[in-house]
Amino acid sequence: MSATGTRRLTTAQALVRFLAAQYTERDGVRHRLIAGTWGIFGHGNVAGVGQALVEYGDVMPFHQGRNEQAMVHAAVGYARQLNRLSAQAVTTSIGPGATNLVTGAALATVNRLPVLLLPGDYFASHAAGPLLQQLEHPVEADVSVNDALRPVSRYFDRINRPEALLASALRAMRVLADPAETGAVTLALPQDVQAEAFDWPEEFFADRVWRVRRPAPDPEELTEAVRALRAARRPLIVAGGGVHHSEAETALTALVDATGIPVASTQAGKGALRHDHPADLGGIGHTGTAVADDLARTADLVIGVGTRYSDFTTASGTLFQDPGVRFLNLNITAFDAHKLAARTLVCDARAGLTALTEALSGHRVPSSYEDEYRAGRSRWEEKVRAAFRADDDSAVPTQTQVLGALDAVVGDEDVVINAAGSLPGDLHKLWRSRSPRQYHLEYGYSCMGYEIPAALGVQQAAPGTAVWALVGDGTYLMNPTEIVTAVQENLPVKLVLVQNHGYASIGGLSESVGAERFGTDYRHRAADGTFTGAPLPVDLAANAASLGMDVLRAKTVRELREALATARAATRPTCVHVETEAARDALPAEAWWDVPVAEVSAREPVNDARARYEQAVADRRHHL
Repeated sequence: MSATGTRRLTTAQALVRFLAAQYTERDGVRHRLIAGTWGIFGHGNVAGVGQALVEYGDVMPFHQGRNEQAMVHAAVGYARQLNRLSAQAVTTSIGPGATNLVTGAALATVNRLPVLLLPGDYFASHAAGPLLQQLEHPVEADVSVNDALRPVSRYFDRINRPEALLASALRAMRVLADPAETGAVTLALPQDVQAEAFDWPEEFFADRVWRVRRPAPDPEELTEAVRALRAARRPLIVAGGGVHHSEAETALTALVDATGIPVASTQAGKGALRHDHPADLGGIGHTGTAVADDLARTADLVIGVGTRYSDFTTASGTLFQDPGVRFLNLNITAFDAHKLAARTLVCDARAGLTALTEALSGHRVPSSYEDEYRAGRSRWEEKVRAAFRADDDSAVPTQTQVLGALDAVVGDEDVVINAAGSLPGDLHKLWRSRSPRQYHLEYGYSCMGYEIPAALGVQQAAPGTAVWALVGDGTYLMNPTEIVTAVQENLPVKLVLVQNHGYASIGGLSESVGAERFGTDYRHRAADGTFTGAPLPVDLAANAASLGMDVLRAKTVRELREALATARAATRPTCVHVETEAARDALPAEAWWDVPVAEVSAREPVNDARARYEQAVADRRHHL
């Protein structure tokens, strides 16, 4: 430290020291904003950020990853588990290490979850070039592969001089801590600048608190919202991920208890009410329950709380069919609040729900409406029990029976993670969420390979909690490498590996659009290109064991139950491998989803699918 109140450090050292002093605060509770850094080192960051992490290892925990995309997934899982109040950073080298971040960054930004990305970059001085792994552009010398991160980042900057970090680091923290604007934040770090020393103002390293706002609703918007709610005879709440991010579950329950308005949930919002609450209808949309979708078709007022209305939620614009249906959207992001030509309450979810409960004092939906949706709940619960039930303990389980066996083992605070394949549809329809964080589905980007690394992040955020990663064989093959990290960091995640020999979800979709399940099986191919039907001699359980996991093989329903119970009690990373019955017993979709079908074809399955498609498209509405 100099006498003039500065500290001479490299840019990378200053950045790590700065990050260690950043905090968020909401409702009087303080959290580390950047609680740790994931990293894979190469020539583009080992001498800069790598050295700085050694220098300040006492204040910045380090986690060694195996795949750059997976490190982002782990950081995203961590941030989601902690309601976006704490995040992690990810550092990579230049070149392929940096471009591997793109998918993870897109997932984070799509889902509005904070993660700080610190990829290495070319020399700002251009003294050494072309670098190993540098992209040379013939007319734009300032372009690098890191520019691929621009469209998937909420904030992007390239730190070409040390002093540029002073302003950019503060802007980056603002975005990470902003409840409306958060997502992936990228600070590209030229490797010469990382190692360059500068006299940094002491103020840069002082503890800094970023308060996470709870903006209240505008009084006039609130008055209009209350008027619309009092006039509605068949209102329906659609709970999205914003309910969880705001920690508004108790406020939502209070509103529902006071008014009797039923709640359907998106994939991100499931668990906003406990599954056994009399007003909880389960999932909504293409993967929703029959009771939720039936009520959505006749709702006269749809109250979206913290949802961005994806095409799965709206059934590609075909779900909300009442001629006079209107929308009221409570969302901290104005962009989402204005969707579907809605009345808006641009505010924090908890603040808005609390204000609505107070303003609606004495109001309740008609008792006949409550009787109707409660009867629908009962009918659907019978379907859930039937799907979970296994009458023969010695039989090979179906996929829904796997979920039933897991449902019988998990505790209220366990976390169940999934992202892609056929499991999200079954989970959204059938899973009985018992706590706000139990149901962890990444379905904004539906990224295969998310589950295992995300489980690591969740386990870090919630030590002592049983964390389950549910994956099919296709997803497992995308990204199993972080099993090694789980072993190294002694994170006792539980992996349920469902072997069904192919892309079950896309196979079914392929068949429905006339593509005849082409390219969706993991089976032997004959010389003429047709499949023989024999599964490939691939042993994924042995693969998981080779990476360091304890592996339990379950061949029957009884063995599955025993294996899951053993895994839950395990103190090491443990895998339960189960091969499911080939013929899936999944419940059919309760609403449509728009996947375009070829308009002309010489193949009859395509023509049949096109006729069904045109009939479904005719039901689409533009809510204006």
